[in-house]
Formats: sequence, C-alpha cells, structure tokens
Amino acid sequence: MVSERMKIEKELHGLANDQIAAHSQKFFKTGPGQYGEGDRFLGIRVPILRKIARKYSDLALPSAVTLLHSPYHEVRLTALLILVESYGRGGDAEIQKKIYELYLENSLYINNWDLVDVSAPHIVGHYLEHRDRAILYTLAASDNLWERRISIIATFHFIRNDSFAETIRIAEILRNDEHDLLHKAVGWMLREVGNRDLDLEIGFLDKYYQQLPRTMLRYAIERFPESLRQAFLKGTR
Repeated sequence: MVSERMKIEKELHGLANDQIAAHSQKFFKTGPGQYGEGDRFLGIRVPILRKIARKYSDLALPSAVTLLHSPYHEVRLTALLILVESYGRGGDAEIQKKIYELYLENSLYINNWDLVDVSAPHIVGHYLEHRDRAILYTLAASDNLWERRISIIATFHFIRNDSFAETIRIAEILRNDEHDLLHKAVGWMLREVGNRDLDLEIGFLDKYYQQLPRTMLRYAIERFPESLRQAFLKGTR
C-alpha cells in the first residue's frame, strides 16, 4: 500500500518543470558559497504547492517531518505548509505543542528564506504568543543564518496583534548581523512595526540608523514620507 507521504512525493515529482527549476536555482542562490548552496529544485510554483498542502493537511506528523528532510526545496516547502495547516486546524494544544517542537528540532531543514517566512510566524510566533519567549533570543544568537531569521520573522505574529516589544529587542540584537538576508528581514519587520506604530519605529531608527546596514535601513523606511526617508538616508535626522 502506497503511503500518503509517497503519494505526495510522487505527485510533486510529476509536476516537475526543468525550466522553472533552473530559474529557481539561480533565484535562491544555490551556487558554491551562496546562501542556498547545493539546494535542489523540482520547479513547481508556490500556489500549486499550497493546494497540495491543503489536500494532504491531515498527513501524520512523522511523515511530514520525513518530507521536510527531502533534498528538494519544494518538498520541504510543502512539508512546512502542511505543518502550518495542521497547526492552525482546530487549535488542539497538544498538536500545536508537538508541531512547534518538531519545527525547532528540524530547523536544519528550514534552510532558505521562503521556508522560514511561510512558517515561522504561524508556528513559532503563534505558539509563543502567551508563553515565555526566551527561545527567540537563543535563536537570534545562533550561528545558523536561518535560525536567526526565524527569531525575527516569528515576531510578525506579535506585530499583527499589536505587540512590538520583541521585534524591537531582537532587531537590536540583529542590527549588526553580517548577512544581507537578515538585513532585509529586520528592515521588513521594522517597517511592519511602523505601519502600526510609526513613532516607535522612528524612535528605534533615531537611536541606531547611522549604524544600520544600508539594506536594513532602506527596507525599514521604504514607506516613509519622502522627506523623512531622505533625512534618514542622508543622515540629517
């Protein structure tokens, strides 16, 4: 008897598109020394993966974790989308706890920015909403780029619920991170804070903007009024 996991893998491999895969290899920087070095792609668009994830949203958690260990990016992404679906369905506290724990135990396989972004707020952020958030600071101090990205992107859940303190604290920790993908992530989250509390974002930027990586600053101020944006860019605040 063919397992659900094997059905998913067969379905995904049947949808493979070499042209899309070749583009994805370049887009997600899979060359030697790049952040996605060695990642492999089947070549499947995300909306299709979302449909498959919804179709198999009742997949057993051990099978989802097995999918998450796949060498193929789209299979890992599908696994994460299934975990997000499972986490959000019904609000069963024990299932949510198990998914959260499995997520962190397998963070090695959540190894590109899109994999983090589709999952961290919905699993890590949601789980920690009314719990101790110390794990976010452990992740922020990790040597692993993707764990550091999880730490800041998870706070998007808090931002959506008008809670900004964790985002600001983690942004302070990551503001001098060496990696461009963290510059973008922190700048994005600061911008989201500013969309809801502009004074708070401006207060953070007034304190640190002259030290911030340029990409982080540009992302953070992208939607500012032009005069204010230019003041930060030119260092005349």
